[in-house]
Amino acid sequence: MPSHANSLSAAAPDTRPRPSLAGSRRWRPAASHPALTRRERRLLARLRTPALVQGWLNVLPYNVEQNGETQRSFRGVVRTHSAHCLEAALFAAVVLEHHGHPPLVMSLESQDLLDHVIFVYRTPAGWGSVARSRDPGLHGRKPVFRSIRALAQSYVDPYVDYTGRVRGYGVANLAEAMGSYDWRWATGNVWKVERMLIDWPHVRLRNSTRRYRMLKKQYREYRAAHHDRKPLYYRGREKWTPIPREFLRGG
Repeated sequence: MPSHANSLSAAAPDTRPRPSLAGSRRWRPAASHPALTRRERRLLARLRTPALVQGWLNVLPYNVEQNGETQRSFRGVVRTHSAHCLEAALFAAVVLEHHGHPPLVMSLESQDLLDHVIFVYRTPAGWGSVARSRDPGLHGRKPVFRSIRALAQSYVDPYVDYTGRVRGYGVANLAEAMGSYDWRWATGNVWKVERMLIDWPHVRLRNSTRRYRMLKKQYREYRAAHHDRKPLYYRGREKWTPIPREFLRGG
């Protein structure tokens, strides 16, 4: 289901301090890497807003990891021109940190261990997100949500498929959580980010089992009746950012 081929499983909450969601006195935008390619520098300069980053990710092929699991940084995404959900979140975090946003990522914990990771940000109008997924309802959200919990809640209904169900969410500031680890510019896989998110404290989201069963039934029936196309009938879709064209084909 959802979008991330490398499943993440949230552990029980621990006692570590939570990250600052609105920013942090300890956080400062990272300096540009001295050996960035011309293409990398152009992308950092051009993708100035969450909407521009989301638009760029929307046309990016989804990384289905045909040759084995990957966990690419910004540089790996640019080099291979593909990304799965966590790689897309890291790409967004690097680009938008360059333009003043703290590098915040949210992990959405699912009962089937196929968790989803997104980049989240805050504006005076509210919380929003940037994301890439294999499911139409798990992409970005406009910055209109009054709380980080409300933003997480907006993913609950579209998450339901044959096995998926959101159980909770966790938000980490990568600049604080990863310390000196090079999650931004590494040329290889950055597995430590995935391991950190597995262990990161998650806040429970309680949702009606009755509603979950109704949504699951509706999902199964829709896929059977529409030649396995994925549905777009969700409430609150007006708060989504534009989704990739691949999900709009055929009407």
